[in-house]
Amino acid sequence: MTRPGTVCAPLRSEWAALRGATCAPVVRTGRGPRRRYPDAAAGPLAVAGVAGALADGLRPGDLVVAGVIRADGLELPSRAAVLLHGELRRLGLSARLGPVYSAERVVTGRARAELAGSGALAVDTETAFLAADAPAGQAVALRAIVDTPDAPLLHPGTIGRGLRALRSLRAAAPALDRWSAATGERELLLAGPRSFCAGVERAIEIVEQALRRFGAPVYVRRQIVHNSHVVTELAGRGAVFVDELDQVPEGSVVVLAAHGVAPEVRRQAERRSLRVVDGTCPLVSKVHAEVRKFAAADKTVFLIGHADHEEVIGTRGEAPENVIVVADPDDAARVTPPDPDRVAYVMQTTLAIAEAEATASVLRQRFPALSVPRKDDICYATTNRQHAVRAVARESDLVLVLGSRNSSNSLRLAEVAAAEGVAAQLVEDAGEVELSWLAGARRIGITAGASAPPHLVDDLVETLSGLGAVRVRHISVTEENIRFNLPREVS
Repeated sequence: MTRPGTVCAPLRSEWAALRGATCAPVVRTGRGPRRRYPDAAAGPLAVAGVAGALADGLRPGDLVVAGVIRADGLELPSRAAVLLHGELRRLGLSARLGPVYSAERVVTGRARAELAGSGALAVDTETAFLAADAPAGQAVALRAIVDTPDAPLLHPGTIGRGLRALRSLRAAAPALDRWSAATGERELLLAGPRSFCAGVERAIEIVEQALRRFGAPVYVRRQIVHNSHVVTELAGRGAVFVDELDQVPEGSVVVLAAHGVAPEVRRQAERRSLRVVDGTCPLVSKVHAEVRKFAAADKTVFLIGHADHEEVIGTRGEAPENVIVVADPDDAARVTPPDPDRVAYVMQTTLAIAEAEATASVLRQRFPALSVPRKDDICYATTNRQHAVRAVARESDLVLVLGSRNSSNSLRLAEVAAAEGVAAQLVEDAGEVELSWLAGARRIGITAGASAPPHLVDDLVETLSGLGAVRVRHISVTEENIRFNLPREVS
């Protein structure tokens, strides 16, 4: 096992500011590039102290976390930097994340301006030289700004600015404590399948193909899939996301999101002469077809799902007078249809399997004549990912689920993991992981919702490797090879 992360404070004043405020081991290493910490190779290392600002907008007392650590001829990744940065922000401290440069001597004048042009946020004389001896990627750096281009080091007021920087450093000590407690060797258990499903891949490809074929802008009603990273990336390529079709100029190209829409939305598109490309997941379209079939037979359709979810809103719109949304077993026990002998049920595709089955079971017991879908409505990807996260959770101290908070299938994954008695957290990306969750967690399960990009998993694994050596093990419950065809408008 690696030892707990050590904090290196080069100057006596920096060491004094931290020593009484943190439980992490703090070592004074001395000033300048020739200083070293002999035990650096033994485990994760944090360098904490003061620095000079290079970037505009930084003021004395502001904090900088090194996303990359640079020196002449040297560039070192700091894989856990986003975790430390997140902790500082949660403490309410002003902190920026970006490159920090280490120079052989104090940088002033033209040399300082040239360094600013490199994109570095701050400059010091120790970080890179200490970090170079740490295990690859396992050094972090926290620097408090003491001087700026407008108020250089040798300038009236330096003492006051220095005190302000040291107070900020002391205020940041709890974040360094959490970093140190979170360091150590780990096993990471990757659930399989995870991340994109065929319906999400199809929806994203539809937008990409529409942009190629029709050019930007291509309008998309609501989020094409429920993931902020996907939406941001597509927006950068020319997709324009709108809440409703009245925000789309007449005659424009519009993509309907994967969750499906009510028929009234399609009619509105026709009235506005919009060129529609349908991104609805085929498995959602299947549920829409079931509702139409049951409604045509004059049956009341119990739609098991969450009333405010876009998929449920669209599905209910197929026959609003016939559909009753049933959220859970309690709802199922109370619902009263006009004719108990003419009833059916369908399901939102992204529910937790056990939750949905419990609700359906109550309906079947109460209504013997209940018609059911020919095939399960919960999609294969939701089912597979829930089975996989359950298998991972049984071996984990902590489960991290990557996905957006408005993603139903991602929320269900966290719930399924928690039901196994393990701590489970839903995070948008690695930057949302809290160091306190990781303390003592030596076996961490990782999965991603069906709308979360695969690279988020890779990013999280790399981030955790910045806290100590990791061993990655894959736990796969099945293989997926399903692919859906694109609509003819973009195929």
